[in-house]
Amino acid sequence: MKFPISNSKRQRQWAFTLTETMITASLAVVLLGGILTGHLAGIRMFQYTRTKLGGNDDARSAVSHMIEEIRSAKKIRVGNGDVGSFKECDINTVQQGNAVQIYASTDTNTYIRYFRGTDDCLRRTTNGANSAVVMANWITNKIVFTSEDFSGNILTNNENNRVIGLTMQFYQIQYPIVKIGSNQLYDFYQVRTKITRRMLE
Repeated sequence: MKFPISNSKRQRQWAFTLTETMITASLAVVLLGGILTGHLAGIRMFQYTRTKLGGNDDARSAVSHMIEEIRSAKKIRVGNGDVGSFKECDINTVQQGNAVQIYASTDTNTYIRYFRGTDDCLRRTTNGANSAVVMANWITNKIVFTSEDFSGNILTNNENNRVIGLTMQFYQIQYPIVKIGSNQLYDFYQVRTKITRRMLE
C-alpha cells in the first residue's frame, strides 16, 4: 500500500541543493562582472573620444577662420606678438614666430592678428581691441607660424608668393580629468597646414 506524498516532501523534491545554488550565484556574479566591465570600458572610450574630438573641433574652427582671412588678405606678416603688440621678423632672419598679422587692404592700421599666448591658447584679435578671443587650447609649440616657399623651406625674406605654414601641436586634451595610459599620460596630436593668398601681386 502506497502512502500519499506530503506537501513538505513535494517541496523538498523541487528545491535546489546548496551546490546548485552556489553554482548559479557564481555564474550570475561572473556575468554581472563582465557586463559592468564592458559598460565601464565603453564609458571610458566615450570620454576619451569626446575629449579628443573637442580639442580637434577647436583646431578645425581656428584653421577654417584663418584660411579664409589669409586667402583674402592683401598683406601678411609673420613675427612675434600678443594682444597689444606685434613685431615682424626682420629681413634676412628666419621668418617664423608665434604670431601672424593679416591686412585685408593696404591700410596697415586695420589688421587681424592670430597669436599663441603664454597660456598655450591660440588667440585672435583685431586693431583697437583690448582683448583676444580664444580659438584653440592646449597648444604647446611656441613657433606656430612660418613663412615658406613652395617646397616647405622656411624663408628669410618677405617673398610675395610665400606660403604661410601653420603648426599646432596638442599634448594635452581639452578635459584633463580623463586619465589616459598606464602612467596617466595625455595624448599627442598635431594639426599642420599651409595657406596662401588667392590674389598675388
